[in-house]
Amino acid sequence: MNTRENEEIGPRTLKKVSARLLPFLILLYVIAYLDRVNFGFAALQMNSALGLSSEVFGFLSGIFFIGYLLFELPSNLILQKTGARTWIARILISWGIVVIITAFATGALQLAVLRFVLGVMEAGFFPGILLYLTYWFREGERAKAVALLMTALAISTIVGAPVSTWILDSIHWFGMEGWRWLFVLEGLPAVILGLVTYWYLTDRPEDARWLEQEERDWLAGEIRKENSERQKQGGHRDLTSVVTDRRVWHLALVYCMLVIALYGLGFWMPQIIRSMNGGLSNTSIGLIMTVPYACAGVAMILWSRHSDRTGERRWHTALPPLIGGLALAGSGVVASPGWAFLLLVIATVGIFCAFGPFWTLPSIFLAEITAAAGIAVINSVGNAGGFVGPTLMGYLTQVTGSTHAGLVVIGACLALGGAGAAAVSRWLPAETSRNAR
Repeated sequence: MNTRENEEIGPRTLKKVSARLLPFLILLYVIAYLDRVNFGFAALQMNSALGLSSEVFGFLSGIFFIGYLLFELPSNLILQKTGARTWIARILISWGIVVIITAFATGALQLAVLRFVLGVMEAGFFPGILLYLTYWFREGERAKAVALLMTALAISTIVGAPVSTWILDSIHWFGMEGWRWLFVLEGLPAVILGLVTYWYLTDRPEDARWLEQEERDWLAGEIRKENSERQKQGGHRDLTSVVTDRRVWHLALVYCMLVIALYGLGFWMPQIIRSMNGGLSNTSIGLIMTVPYACAGVAMILWSRHSDRTGERRWHTALPPLIGGLALAGSGVVASPGWAFLLLVIATVGIFCAFGPFWTLPSIFLAEITAAAGIAVINSVGNAGGFVGPTLMGYLTQVTGSTHAGLVVIGACLALGGAGAAAVSRWLPAETSRNAR
């Protein structure tokens, strides 16, 4: 291979990989996130239909993450052994079935069981996707790839909010309420895409028949080279060393603060918007919700591209939640609905912009041999925030009679996560630390 061909093969290969994998992975994550938070849209009808209080709803929203936390690490380790294609397909099919069954729940106890089981079934999906990206993208391109993946959070709300609320208002087939049809119609895509996943995904670059042989060899070689370098720099060699590494727990706690805000706001935003204007229809609430998430989707792509271009990770992770936390707390204090909504937009942007740069930090010190465990630990502990955020919002709403106190508290958590991200310079490698200043 001549020099010119060698210089061209990298960009050509990465372009093919991005075009083949990222749109499909984003679609899967859109469905995953929607099947988590559609519980918040269903609440606009479900809470009154089943007699659920604010506190009970907050608990039911969060119990999903208990099942998720308990089974995430073993799920991610199984994925590494069985291959992404098989295990991700299993996850999709099983969680889709549970979502559909949720449509037939008749009380809080059944909902609690089903939400817990849903967490168990989905456990390992997101960290599995993150691990999968480490098989296909080098560290330099990974923040952008993760940011594109994380746009699914915004896309799922931009698309899902108006669709979900339209289902609530418009679909009442066979005498069944709209919130029940919401679960049926939004659970089916996961089952269908699970079957497609088994056929479409490729486990490793070496197996990618949609790449030319020289492209497969180049990409596999680049990934091996990076993993080898991490091992030379002191990468972990066993599960125990990962679980006891303070850097893993530092990132887990930072991520927990981000997730408290993500789901504390995500599950409650439909009811927050309704509290600003009680005359809004469900469909109108869904349309209004697209605004903060559309802004967040655009901002997180631009922010992560800037992080990739400069090589700076720490402040790109820390600044958005610091600013977003202040905005989120402020939205619970100001009296004007217009100003409160603007601050919610800023807070949503702050939450989302942190994710792309954040998920490049574990790859700085985790080699592939232990990346599955490290990512799973960070995501598992972090997702405890998915229980804390909605539950805390529910409790404070029940006690105070409004969502204002909850917004202040989860805003403080978000800002604390930003402060924790700023402190990672204490253990970053020297070259990365210089870029972080």
